[in-house]
Amino acid sequence: MNFLWGVASAGHQNEGDNVDSDTWFLEHVQPTVFAEVSGKACDGYARWREDVDLAAGMGLTAYRFSVEWARVEPTPGTFSAEALDHYEAIVDRCLERGLAPVVTYNHFTSPHWFAARGGWLDPGAPEAFARYCDRVTARFGDRIAVAVTMNEPNLTRLLTWMDLPPVVRDLERATLAAASEAAGVPQYRAANVMLPEEMDDMADGMTAGHVAARAAIKAHRPDLPVGLSLAIVDDVVVGDDPGVRDRKRAEVYQRWLDLARDDDFVGVQNYERLYYDGDGAVPPPAGATRNQMGSGVEPLSLAGAVRYAYAEARVPVLVTEHGMATPDDSQRAAFLEPSLDGLREVVEDGVPVLGYLHWTLMDNFEWIFGYAFQLGLHEVDRSTFVRTPKPSAKVYASLVAAYRRTTDRRDPPDLRRPAH
Repeated sequence: MNFLWGVASAGHQNEGDNVDSDTWFLEHVQPTVFAEVSGKACDGYARWREDVDLAAGMGLTAYRFSVEWARVEPTPGTFSAEALDHYEAIVDRCLERGLAPVVTYNHFTSPHWFAARGGWLDPGAPEAFARYCDRVTARFGDRIAVAVTMNEPNLTRLLTWMDLPPVVRDLERATLAAASEAAGVPQYRAANVMLPEEMDDMADGMTAGHVAARAAIKAHRPDLPVGLSLAIVDDVVVGDDPGVRDRKRAEVYQRWLDLARDDDFVGVQNYERLYYDGDGAVPPPAGATRNQMGSGVEPLSLAGAVRYAYAEARVPVLVTEHGMATPDDSQRAAFLEPSLDGLREVVEDGVPVLGYLHWTLMDNFEWIFGYAFQLGLHEVDRSTFVRTPKPSAKVYASLVAAYRRTTDRRDPPDLRRPAH
């Protein structure tokens, strides 16, 4: 397998009308932490062929998308032939256009019925997830290139280290309470809106779910690379006291990087570099260019995150997401080349990197922030859903063309796990 150059997307954020999902339900209760409802999103469920062709037209070699569990299994044990046909068609179209299909089995959203049972707090959750993964893999697992079991299971823990106002935490709690009441259940729980006191138990459920899913997938395709993706900030120490930085790493990443040691790769999703001294977070200097997340624009954050993930997990790394939230596309365009140069240095230093998938193909629904954040290489008209390339799309395509002249001639990466 040559180095993968691609873009990443996700079902709920792109498809629209994901009405049987937990996130759709949470968007519509009152009160809700979601700034707006997803609605038709980018109308991607109907326009999927156009989206695959956009990626292929950029000269890319991989397309990451997610299968929506809520569409495939809208009620427990009932699997939709239409939904499976739909996702199978995306896989086949990718192959027709020369794109390696990188498939995420669970990108935050789960079926409404799963959340009504308590989500990952339910003792039966891992078995239910593995059953779904088995059905998906049986249908088209023979044709996909990479399997990502779940997306950023560590994100909610990471967000506890962010400077979010207390009102957000209060609103998350109120949202889950409203959802539980509306569903008529004791605890309605989702993977992307968690209560702090339940995060460890939710992580235990997701850990077991990943292990069960990996086994179900491997039962069909022992040779298929399987892993999970993690949200990893490049955490940098200022001064000589790494205590705070190391505590963050232990809380946010260590469980998952240890788990990844038994996988074929670890997915790294990086958007930021943050600084810590012995007392806590150190803000960017006055006048620093910032992204929409409020952190400084740091192209070398990707290299730092990849080095750290490999040092801990000791398995190959796949950059499953990397990008910038900004309405100023000139910033995104300028950000790409130094970021990729930094990644190339990591590869030249011997870190086994399998590929780079930029987030994202187009501006889409960014969870609780709605449509306020822009991370796409294409903009989307919110009324007509017409996709229009931004200058950064051309820049990325040009960079990929240049890099492919060297990376495609590499020896294929060895997916076997190094000794550790």
